[in-house]
Amino acid sequence: MRWPAPRTVLGAFGLAALGDLLALLADFGPGHAVCKPLLMPLLAAYVALRKGPRLLIAALLFGWGGDTFLLFDAEPAFLAGMGSFAAGHVCYLVLFKRYGARAPRARGAGLVAAYALALIGTVALLWPDLPADMRGPVAGYSLLLTAMAFGATTLGPAAAAGGALFLLSDTLIATGVADWPQLPRPDFAIMITYIAAQFLLARGVLTAHQRIGTGTAVSSADSTTTTPSATTSPRAGT
Repeated sequence: MRWPAPRTVLGAFGLAALGDLLALLADFGPGHAVCKPLLMPLLAAYVALRKGPRLLIAALLFGWGGDTFLLFDAEPAFLAGMGSFAAGHVCYLVLFKRYGARAPRARGAGLVAAYALALIGTVALLWPDLPADMRGPVAGYSLLLTAMAFGATTLGPAAAAGGALFLLSDTLIATGVADWPQLPRPDFAIMITYIAAQFLLARGVLTAHQRIGTGTAVSSADSTTTTPSATTSPRAGT
């Protein structure tokens, strides 16, 4: 069996992303329901064809699970989707530890302070307006998400931008749950930042993985390893 070229699959991902964003702008629900669940499987297939790490494929497929759950406008589906995304963040954190480079101490301390301030400020502002039964899950998820976004900075600019965009996308979702005033098309803003985030994170991990595969050291954690182991609708749901 002949597999498609990675560029072909990446092009299909781009077309699915464009179709999803256009469907959101046109308020065409069926188009969004078709295109959105295609995004992460296509990106995961691209990673697989590029011989990327299995944990990255798992992270993207957990994202697909979250995307699918969030198509349903119900609190149990929202919590299941948040749990699926949380599992994806854990996968990313393991990948960052495996491939990430240590930042200079001063820069690392500055980044920790910036992300800690963002976490505390966001949760503190949202807390009074969140439904009581959502406060704990949202706070816990926010902590994990912020840790992932911070960890992404160890893989270079692309991954760092991806982590920051993921944080922005999920913050926009949280403001919807808290019933804050929204942008004119919050569903579009949520999806475009999310799609870009996942692509940039995947790109950053792939680049680091291939660097190690060619024998280039990426971090001290890999110094003994020569090859790597093989409300509006939330996230623009219906």
